Amino acid sequence: MSKIGIAVCGNSGIDYAVHDKRIRVFRSLLIVEEKEYEDFIEINADDFYKTLVERPNIDVHTAQTSTGAILKMYEEMKADGYDEIICITISSHLSGTYQNAVLAAKMMEDTPVHVFDSRTLSAVEAKMAFTALKMSDAGKTVQEILSELEYIRDHHHIFVTVETLHFLVKNGRLSNAAGFFGTMLKLKPLLEVSKEGKVVTVDKIRTTQKARESMLSKFMEEIKGKNVEIFIIYTNNFDEAADLKDRMMENPEIKDIKLVPLTPVVGCHAGPGTMGLGYIEVK
Repeated sequence: MSKIGIAVCGNSGIDYAVHDKRIRVFRSLLIVEEKEYEDFIEINADDFYKTLVERPNIDVHTAQTSTGAILKMYEEMKADGYDEIICITISSHLSGTYQNAVLAAKMMEDTPVHVFDSRTLSAVEAKMAFTALKMSDAGKTVQEILSELEYIRDHHHIFVTVETLHFLVKNGRLSNAAGFFGTMLKLKPLLEVSKEGKVVTVDKIRTTQKARESMLSKFMEEIKGKNVEIFIIYTNNFDEAADLKDRMMENPEIKDIKLVPLTPVVGCHAGPGTMGLGYIEVK
């Protein structure tokens, strides 16, 4: 029986969860005023969002993990005795991480590496890593694990609201024209992570509160009749996320909701005040 190793990128936010350290995490870089910080290790979410609020025009961008760094991780996992590796990445439409992981995999001569494009991010990507490790421990094959990851990929949905369009425009996640008109009209877009793994606009709304109400309404309608795991993603707005959780927990059909911080390398592109509401459908 093959010993299967599991790796996932830090865009999953798995660093902020209690997890088995056998899951290898490779992290992107946050570059603040030309100084590099390894996500989570050298800069945490609370400090980062506080800086963005205080200095919204600060020069900040990200860089995905290099092919060389990922290759080194694969080689270390091989040295630890793993016969095969499953590497889970953020959506290939949101980062070059997937491509770098694939390039590194091709350099592994005698250890199969299966790079899985999650087509998503944050809590769903972390769920994939937890599931993969659990199945590996249970003696499941690589193909059985990948099949389960595909199920999660095809049976989840994340809605997102942002406080400002500034960061989406600045980091190329929204066209300059859309950003200009949105700012001028003070629109607050309701976004979603599409089935293809892209961040797309669902609706444009005049206030943050109305955008969140629309998000909640669409979410509740969508989960009717489904057995789901629910999560709320927050940035510098933990109290507001907790209030939303309390409100949703008044529904007797909802048993639990996880609160999940958005890691800085993802939050860099959305900005402080961003909030996500998502679910994973359980079989």
